Amino acid sequence: MRDAGVGRVLVASLHQGIADILPTRLGFYENWLNSAGLRDGTIGLAPLYAVLSFLRQEGDAYHVITARAGEYAAEWTVASMPATRRALLRAAPVWLRSRLILRLAGGLVRASFRGNRALSRVRKGTASMEVRASIFCTVREPARQPLCGFYAAAVTRLMTLFNLPARAEVVACRATGEPTCRLRVPIGRGADA
Repeated sequence: MRDAGVGRVLVASLHQGIADILPTRLGFYENWLNSAGLRDGTIGLAPLYAVLSFLRQEGDAYHVITARAGEYAAEWTVASMPATRRALLRAAPVWLRSRLILRLAGGLVRASFRGNRALSRVRKGTASMEVRASIFCTVREPARQPLCGFYAAAVTRLMTLFNLPARAEVVACRATGEPTCRLRVPIGRGADA
């Protein structure tokens, strides 16, 4: 996976999302997301593009699976952090915590695919994150709906895990013809309570 730039957290979370939502179709998707490839880190871009392409043919299941995968990726990222870092993040004031979580989310974006890059900022209680080169949004023809729900779900889950009431929403997606994918994250007040 490192050779192609595909991160283990992305592949493992997609695999788990498919197992949760489409258990009867898991065998089909394991032609590309096989356990040996997951274990050895040898799943490349072509198999991942195939999985995403076939998932888009599953209708609404695509959005549910990628959102679930984003939540898993966020949970596994936080679980792999040292306990002291988690405690420091939870103890930080809201203004600082939101920025630190966005930085953590940027790391998750980079860890999912080496070609990804996330830029974020917070202004007046609303965070914005721009994801460049989203692997989910690499399509031949423009999509009707945004395809980068993985990132929105991951950011939302990260905020929730660190006691910040927030819900990320996709406001622009490269798959629909926009130059980059953009998320908007209104950060709730009273998160320290």
